[in-house]
Amino acid sequence: MQIDMTSLFKTVVAHNASDLHLVAGSEPQVRIDGRLVPLNLPKLTGDEVQEICYSLLTEKQKKEFEENFELDFAFTVPNVGRFRANYYKSLDNVAAAYRIIPSQIPSLDTLGAPAVFKSLIKREKGLILVTGPTGSGKSTTLAAMLNEINETEHKHIITIEDPVEFIHQNKRSLFSHRELGVDTKSYANALKYALREDPDVILIGEMRDQETIQAALTAAETGHLVFGTLHTNSAPGTINRIIDVFSGDQQPQIRAQLSTSLVAVISQALLPKIGGGRIAVHEILINNPAISNLIRENKIHQIYSQMQLGQQQTGMQTQTKVLQKLLINRIIDKETAMKYSNKPEELANFIRNL
Repeated sequence: MQIDMTSLFKTVVAHNASDLHLVAGSEPQVRIDGRLVPLNLPKLTGDEVQEICYSLLTEKQKKEFEENFELDFAFTVPNVGRFRANYYKSLDNVAAAYRIIPSQIPSLDTLGAPAVFKSLIKREKGLILVTGPTGSGKSTTLAAMLNEINETEHKHIITIEDPVEFIHQNKRSLFSHRELGVDTKSYANALKYALREDPDVILIGEMRDQETIQAALTAAETGHLVFGTLHTNSAPGTINRIIDVFSGDQQPQIRAQLSTSLVAVISQALLPKIGGGRIAVHEILINNPAISNLIRENKIHQIYSQMQLGQQQTGMQTQTKVLQKLLINRIIDKETAMKYSNKPEELANFIRNL
């Protein structure tokens, strides 16, 4: 059976889906509002999936996949959009997951992002982390933040990604997009040399190891605004994750660096709304003298209490507070709120009195 990939990708975009899955023994399936939905197409054999998948690869990419059984890359379908792909093996058959990257880079206003985001990106230096599980919209939030800088500031912005997702057109700022395996060998290597490339802003696609985290902290300390991502579910949890990457004797130094270089942690999740669609929920931690002191003194467990104080004045917000507002306004239901809550007991008390 011949599947026209361009038509398939057009169908995915038309359904406003976020992902497309091709797995042997199943019809193609798409993710709409967080749920998998089979397309009305015949089931694919292993040979058919391989033929479809390989039609998008260069010879170099085929060789890499056949050697490693894993492959990440991004590509553009003319007049349709840009996609990120992951190829893997399932029961010795090729399988693929495609993530749709919006062709138009959204603005912070379009996303309905909290107002504090615009003040955070005006900082000259420091570390801003956007965290959350896979599929929570981290890349989109970061793209919107960089787009805001691009429209308002004259900066040199270096992105280091695996693969490059959003491709920004130069407006006021100048972009250097760097892709792992194509333009650089590793995040740590790219960060080391980025400091000699006169950047103002650096985006790190994923802070996945000790060397990369250390290089990011150094870059943030030496006068650069650094954006990074981590797969963590809460703002205080993000700080613990960074510190725990290092050995015990290194941790005091990392806490000291983090206490001075951290600007903010934005932890987000995408929740299904009543009636369809999804909404981003942001937990926001903004570093201030009190937070900095708690990080330095290894009192991370007290950070959440500090975040709860005077949220309107500080620009901080806890996830629970946002969920409460969405429940009151009937944007999400109680089951959804409890399912995604990182403080379910605290939220349950509120729901009982709702």
